[in-house]
Amino acid sequence: MQPTFADFSAMPVSMSNAGIRYRNCHETSSHLAMGADASTALDFEVDGDEKIVEVTLKMIALVSKVGGSPGHAPVDVLLNGEVLVQGLTVPGGGDLPQDNVFAVPGELLRPGTNTLEIRTAAGARSMFWLYRVTLDSVYERGRSERAMAAEAARDTVFSYSTQRRAPFTSAWRPGPRLLFHVDRGEQSLPAQLGWRGEDGAESAISFQSNMSDFHGHHRAADGTLAEFRGRVIGRGAFPEGTEGVHTHRFRTEEGWGGGWHDSGELRILVEDGSGPVERVTWRDQRGNSGVAALRVAAGRTGAEDAPDVTGQVTVVEVSDEFEEAGEVADNLLRDSRAKWLAGDCEATVEFEFDRPTALSGYTLTSANDFPDRDPRDWTLSGSQDGSRWTELDSRSGQGFTERFESRRFRIGGARVAYSRYRLDITGNGGADEIQLSGVRFAGIASDHFSGYYQRYNEGPIGYRGTAVATPDDSAERERTARLTAELEQAARSLAEAARSVGRLAEWVRDR
Repeated sequence: MQPTFADFSAMPVSMSNAGIRYRNCHETSSHLAMGADASTALDFEVDGDEKIVEVTLKMIALVSKVGGSPGHAPVDVLLNGEVLVQGLTVPGGGDLPQDNVFAVPGELLRPGTNTLEIRTAAGARSMFWLYRVTLDSVYERGRSERAMAAEAARDTVFSYSTQRRAPFTSAWRPGPRLLFHVDRGEQSLPAQLGWRGEDGAESAISFQSNMSDFHGHHRAADGTLAEFRGRVIGRGAFPEGTEGVHTHRFRTEEGWGGGWHDSGELRILVEDGSGPVERVTWRDQRGNSGVAALRVAAGRTGAEDAPDVTGQVTVVEVSDEFEEAGEVADNLLRDSRAKWLAGDCEATVEFEFDRPTALSGYTLTSANDFPDRDPRDWTLSGSQDGSRWTELDSRSGQGFTERFESRRFRIGGARVAYSRYRLDITGNGGADEIQLSGVRFAGIASDHFSGYYQRYNEGPIGYRGTAVATPDDSAERERTARLTAELEQAARSLAEAARSVGRLAEWVRDR
């Protein structure tokens, strides 16, 4: 028998080998709510060549309370019109859904479409909350639940809207979006998650089993404590939803039996609007837990081994740009040979990231003509509010040896996440204008982690990992730009050749 289930705790409802029909029901973020005189019909298929002796039906449900009483919502369960259970009263008054398991005679099934129906009584005084329904051959008990768990575990990128409130207060205030992905390939969703940022802020949260909500606490870098909660607003399979953000990927090893053994890849992404993380802890729904303390790579130059975070940034202020020719500051962030031209020997451009971001370096690319327009002296500064600026890197007497040359520069000192960065160019090669073709920003690379891993009902073991090398697309961008320039040159040559042929044709005609 095929895995057959309907998971009403998922958003949207997850189904396999099933179709759903409702009456007097409505979906919530965690269950199907059935009022009085309501029904839910599950249509599923059975192969005509399959001989099924008995089916195990599992229905996970809860009855809502009525004030201080346990509540009352009896149900009938029918298969193809035959009553399996009549007047079933699921225990109410608690907070945990109840498992209800039934044996269904195989002779009640028929080849093709079958219908399982759940009906609430007309006299129900509270709600019947239905979470999951599974159907399996008695010889493959649990198969549908395993398939349901595997289906849910494929979507491991989560996005939540968040709220915070100070202790002993009642007002919730909107917080930044939380985006996370923690996956070591075991097809198990997280039950708890904790993290500490490089700035010292830390959070710890616990999830509803269907991942619809979380609750926990957040401690800011200055020690301010807040209650913390969130509701899911997006979910997908990796890498869906992670565009423009950096996911740490590690090749891992587990330490046991006196040695280290390969244990696959670990992916970690936690973005809460406050900058890079340095430690992540988790426990999954199977009871396994782990800790990864990330080491920020020392001496990295913002080159091939650091993540390119330019996709997170936009231009917000510029001292001057040549709009009539399309030579504007936005061109600095595009993968093209278009340029920015400012009509002065000094110029400023300000960038804003969509979240505070720490940089390890940056890249400047010269433009197409007039080397005396190239920047020679400049300062890069960072700011949290766009008013108070901190100098991060200052250069003087620099130069470019050729057109469209990319030069990378390392940012030293402490790794602080800023939301704004400003490039102040204070000198060039002597021209009255300044030009650049590109600016790229490099984030912080974590080259390894150390921690532990503990499987359910087992002791902790060593856990470590080294960064997986990911392709650097800068070479591909340069190759694309070079090919584009060659094509543009070829087009110009063809156009000139066509004009020459036209002039020759006119000359022959005149003769």
